[in-house]
This record gives sequence, structure tokens and C-alpha cells, in this order.
Amino acid sequence: MKKKQIIFLLFLGLTAIAFKGKGDRDIERPGHFPEPTYAFQNNPMSADKIYLGRVLFYDPILSRDNTIACSNCHSPYNAFTHVDHALSHGIEDREGKRNSPALMNLAWQPYFMWDGAINHLDMQSLFPITHPDEMGESIESVVVKLKEKRAYRNLFAKAYGDSSITGERLLKAISAFMVQLVSANSKYDSVMRKTSIFTAQEKRGYDLFKAQCNSCHAEPLFTNYTFESNGLPFDPILKDVGRVGISQNSKDSFLFKVPTLRNIEFSYPYMHDGRFKKLKEVMSHYNRDFGNVKYGGEKKSIQLSSEEQVDLMAFLLTLSDRAFLFNRDYAYPRDFSHEGK
Repeated sequence: MKKKQIIFLLFLGLTAIAFKGKGDRDIERPGHFPEPTYAFQNNPMSADKIYLGRVLFYDPILSRDNTIACSNCHSPYNAFTHVDHALSHGIEDREGKRNSPALMNLAWQPYFMWDGAINHLDMQSLFPITHPDEMGESIESVVVKLKEKRAYRNLFAKAYGDSSITGERLLKAISAFMVQLVSANSKYDSVMRKTSIFTAQEKRGYDLFKAQCNSCHAEPLFTNYTFESNGLPFDPILKDVGRVGISQNSKDSFLFKVPTLRNIEFSYPYMHDGRFKKLKEVMSHYNRDFGNVKYGGEKKSIQLSSEEQVDLMAFLLTLSDRAFLFNRDYAYPRDFSHEGK
């Protein structure tokens, strides 16, 4: 074996650790990432199951009137969120109450939804499928529709060994696809792997980030998955009280899950209600109006000069991962069709 090949294989060993499922597909953990929280042993991975989940993710058959797919609110080119409106839209042009969160690195998430209403990825898809303002369907009806399609019977047979279609199998297939959505190839990641370096401006921004933002947006996932106040004034129309609606603990009032900052360049609009369309608006909010946010019972304000804001922005742009955004394995499966089946 040539010397360059040996070095390359050693590099791969340092940057990614494979999690093997019972099947022919591995899940790779970037070397600078922590252990995932998702229990792969309860949902063995295979290429066929992942493909089935991908097809389901892009198929509006999951909705009551066959018009809304998961991808309607979670576009791969926008870090698996939407960009054309502040709040999610569902069947019959119904409007939700929250901004669709970006989807990536889900194998590391202990909670889902802005209020943490779901604590297991395998159950996450059930919420939008059954919510009246999103897909408005029942899991039982989805199963009936899928059973009528020979193409889906074939896909389930390949994924599970027989053509039986159940709600559990459906949800686990979608999870199998979603855990593949790993974003770990930004410039930041290459710097962490010591294969690149920050510019002087990016380095200044990184230092500012570590001093001002890292307590909530902790590296390398750029979230600590806790629930915090974002300091936004209460919206009397949406009446969203945050985590307290789930926990029923008054201390959780107006707390929302800390979102990841990875691919933030592409995941606008921002905040749980999508009220900010531009990243500079978010930065302005935290720079001037941060007095509503509490840390350890104390109100804290971030005061950055114009130059510091530009530096911080430069660093945040290093979190963009175009290999993730334009990965063909995550895109719409153009080779699949169930029409006429």
C-alpha cells in the first residue's frame, strides 16, 4: 500500500467512527462529535430502510389530501427548513404557530420540537402527520394508503424482509433516513480537523463566539439542547408560552429549545416564530434587546461594536456545510414513483 493511501486511511480513522447497524449501512460519527443519543440497536440501519425513509420523507401521501410532504417544510437546500414564510404551512394552506426547525445531526438530539414535546426521534414524525394544521392525517390511514401501492409493498419488503406495512415500520424508516442528515463538513469542521485555518477575521469572530455565545450554542453541535429564554416579547396572536406548555412548570415559561447554529446562513427565517428574516436582525436583537434574557437568574446584555458584529458574522458563515446542503443522498428520490401502482 502506498504511503499516501496509508495516511488517507489514518485520517479517516481520526475523523469518523462508524456505528454499525444490523444491515449493510454504517452511521459515521465525526471524530470531534460526542456519542449520539439515538439507540441504533433498536432501529438497525440498512441502505434499503434508509431509502424507504427518504421516499416517505418526500411523499405527500403522508398527508390527508396528498398535498404536503415532510420536505414541504424541510427543504434540503435550506438546511431542511423553509424560507418563504415565517410559520409552517400545512394542508388547505393552514398556518402553524411555529417556524419549522432545521433538521441535522438528529442522532444527537434528546428532544424535538421548539418546546421539547417529543423525546424520541422515532415518534417525531407522528406529530406533523397527525397535526390538523400540518398533514392532518392519521397513521392508520397512511398505512392503508401505502398498502394499496405495490411500489411501497416492495420497498417495505426490501427494508424489513417482508411486505408488512405498519405504523412502527413507517416511523422507523423515516428515522433511519433522518439520522443520516449529519452536517460536519463546514470550514469550522476542517479547522477542528486541522486541515484548514481561520482567516484573521474569522478567528476574531470565533473568539467572540466562545466568550459570548458558546454557553448555549455549545461546540461542536452548536447547541446544548436545553431550553432558554430568547428575550423576544410575547406575541399576543400566537400566544406561544414555550416549554411550560409541556412541562407545566412555571419556571419553563417562554423557554424554547436552543437551535443549532450550523448552516445558519441558509436556515432563515430565525427564532421559534420566524420573526427575523436576516441574520443581522438576530444579532441586533441580542446586541441591543438582550435584557429580557436571563442566565442564572441574572439579565445579561451582549454589547458588540459594529466591527465585532462583522467578525462574529464571518465566523458564523464558517458553519455553512455545502456538502450537506447539496448531498444527493438527501435529495428528492427522482427514481421512485408509485403512480398507477
